Amino acid sequence: MKILFFCPRWGQEQVEWDVFLQKVKQAGYDGVEASLPFNENDKAVILNALQKHGLQFIAQHYETVEKNFDLHALQFEQRLLNLASARPLFINTQTGKDYYSFEQNEQLIALARKISKETGVKIVHETHRGKFSFAAHIARQYFDKIDDLRITLDISHWCNTAETFLHDQQEAVEIAIKRTDHIHSRVGYPEGPQITDPRAPEWKEALDFHLQCWDKVVNIKFKENAGFLTITSEFGAPPYLPLLPYTKQPIVSQWDINIFMMNLLKGRYNSAKS
Repeated sequence: MKILFFCPRWGQEQVEWDVFLQKVKQAGYDGVEASLPFNENDKAVILNALQKHGLQFIAQHYETVEKNFDLHALQFEQRLLNLASARPLFINTQTGKDYYSFEQNEQLIALARKISKETGVKIVHETHRGKFSFAAHIARQYFDKIDDLRITLDISHWCNTAETFLHDQQEAVEIAIKRTDHIHSRVGYPEGPQITDPRAPEWKEALDFHLQCWDKVVNIKFKENAGFLTITSEFGAPPYLPLLPYTKQPIVSQWDINIFMMNLLKGRYNSAKS
């Protein structure tokens, strides 16, 4: 089984695409996770640059935030169809709203399923605050009723939402792990979705909890003889990344932390590769 590592575009938006992708390639990533513009010329620039640098592409949806459900569903559909037209490895979507009803969010999940079947592009749903999957106990309700629901596991959000390392919600966590097809390897903690620096010893408990969850995903995929598993190093830019007061300088380098996470996991899971 191959484990493929992806770099987020998040935090590098001001860097010209060709320069950014050259950095990504040199750092040792297999590809990039990013959204795409609607403009066909702008989209072509990105896709051609990915091909030039020999990098794979995970399409990312996060932009649909409209409160009105009918308009939200329309924009959601338009976004997913635009991403699917690029023929990505798959689409990772932040779906729905935490304040929508179960039936409304289920309708959006069904819409994603329909688009996936029509386009042949797989769509997975990210565990994320503010979305239908904002908490472990809520996501479990969807798992229990939607047999084919597959996810991107970003468990940092659930730690923050629950204000724990989910020791009292292990059953929900185990179900989520079994539904996981993609990992966002950001590390959260009970009071936030992102620790300051995974290299620092004071964050060992948080890092160890996340590693244990990711280990289980890797072991499941290995036993299933899955062809590959994808991981995006997704420590985020400000405001996820803390800034010093007054000067607003980042306390660490987002780029360096994400490379550290990639290399940490490459070393940890090297035996799972063939």
